[in-house]
Amino acid sequence: MDEMHEPATYIIRIKGHLTQQWAARFEGMTYELTENGETHLIGQIADQAALHSLLRTIRDAGLELLSINQKT
Repeated sequence: MDEMHEPATYIIRIKGHLTQQWAARFEGMTYELTENGETHLIGQIADQAALHSLLRTIRDAGLELLSINQKT
């Protein structure tokens, strides 16, 4: 199964506002702080392995993941 996958843009919602120091852990992603107390990480992710790596970083940091959506 050697399918080539194009990078996809994702919006990842996290509970709470990340500080700039925390956001630096998510290299290549931009982040937005919302009025309702969430952080949205937005960016292109190369493949499923990179997505899983990012999710491990979120988990290991003890952050609460609210949703992951692929932008179409």
